Amino acid sequence: MAVDNRKIAEEVLAAVGGAENVTSATHCMTRLRLNLKDQSVPNDARIKGIKGVLGAQWSGGQYQVIIGQNVPKVYAEAIKLGVDGGGSVDESLDGEKRPFTLKGAGGAVLNYLSKSMISLIPIMLSAAMFRTIAVLMGPGMLNMWAADSQEYLLFNNWLYNAGFYFMPIFLGWSAAKQLGASPQLGMMLGGVLIAPELMDLVASAAETGATTTSVYGIPAALNNYSSTVLPVILCVPVMWQVEKFFKKIVPDMLATVFVPFLTMAVMIPVSLCALAPIGSVLGGALGTVMFGLGNTGGVVTMLSLVVIAAFWEFLVMTGMHQVLLTLGITQLLTAGSDSCVMVAGGIAQFATWGMAFGAFMRLKEKDEKGACLGYALSGIVGGVTEPALYGCGFKYMRALAGMVVGGAVGGALAAFFNVTTYVLGATNILGVVGFVAGGTGNFTMGVVSSLVAFAVAAAVTYFFGFTKEQLAEDAEAAAAAKL
Repeated sequence: MAVDNRKIAEEVLAAVGGAENVTSATHCMTRLRLNLKDQSVPNDARIKGIKGVLGAQWSGGQYQVIIGQNVPKVYAEAIKLGVDGGGSVDESLDGEKRPFTLKGAGGAVLNYLSKSMISLIPIMLSAAMFRTIAVLMGPGMLNMWAADSQEYLLFNNWLYNAGFYFMPIFLGWSAAKQLGASPQLGMMLGGVLIAPELMDLVASAAETGATTTSVYGIPAALNNYSSTVLPVILCVPVMWQVEKFFKKIVPDMLATVFVPFLTMAVMIPVSLCALAPIGSVLGGALGTVMFGLGNTGGVVTMLSLVVIAAFWEFLVMTGMHQVLLTLGITQLLTAGSDSCVMVAGGIAQFATWGMAFGAFMRLKEKDEKGACLGYALSGIVGGVTEPALYGCGFKYMRALAGMVVGGAVGGALAAFFNVTTYVLGATNILGVVGFVAGGTGNFTMGVVSSLVAFAVAAAVTYFFGFTKEQLAEDAEAAAAAKL
């Protein structure tokens, strides 16, 4: 089904009062974001009725028109029609400053945590894929590489550690960038936590029984901070404030040298003696909780995966998924695997694609049928679930039951077989490679759980996803199209 992006842009602009009512426009991965002079003009029902538009809503002072993966082309057409454009923006951009509230502060903390870690996905993906290849080629599966071969050691240890061992340095850069602190100092602060000398002390402590060292005469706990998340995440906000303080009091002619030096001089004891050990304890506690949810088995594990997989997409819509996503990423970085959040989230995506595919199989009208197939393919290939969610689920509300049931069944199956993921990465069908490092059995049951979620969602949507009236209208439209 051909998409007329020019026509979509024209109809959207007409519905919001024309290009003259748009002060500026941007777009993210799936949404056209409009800043309007007169915010009373848009009619949601009219805009949602435009062919090619999946939904519309106000958010952060912007009118956001949900279009899908072709939104850059619609945006380009809108610019040609006279709209002032600002290019592409972050998916979670919120252009509105808000007064301080506890809820707002919590959101800011969560935003800092999730963005700091999510920006490192390319590093985690690349490093984990090398280990995945090693597992595939190694003695546990294809047995083409011996466990002591150079190829196996290169992929499984060297290249994997290049991504994960130095995580405090990468996170130091990412977290500092999110806050507006100096990324270079964030990297150095991460480097302090995994400096070879400190690692040597930690290694020798196992033999000597020592538990602390001394920094400026202050006791500092000996912990291995390589591949950790929370220690540097806790340290960087304090570093940000310390750096801002010294920027205010150090004369400009001396700032280049003394601001970074004094900032690090203060942060070294603060980090090593207080914040990093606290982060290590919190990380261990979090790991225990996450391990308990995903690995203890029984009712706890079953309920955790069933509920998360069933309702994941609703959490994504509200932004509440960031809490779970942050926990899942932390668990992956700290323990190297996760059997709860990341598994359930992946299965939920398969269920969403299955819902759209079930609608494609059931509907007869050419355009709507083709649209639903496009929604499924946009997720399977492109890793985007919004088109299926808004274009299918919220158009045919009963179809959402297929997504929920499919996710629940797939989650239950994954819980029963203790499916574990080892890679944070692709949100499309390639996400199943995360199961490979757990061996043939884990990979097989991970794929089976995902496919079952897809199939159940498709079947429930096919048989129960539409009212009699909707099916009658669809049949009439299909018959009319043949005349």
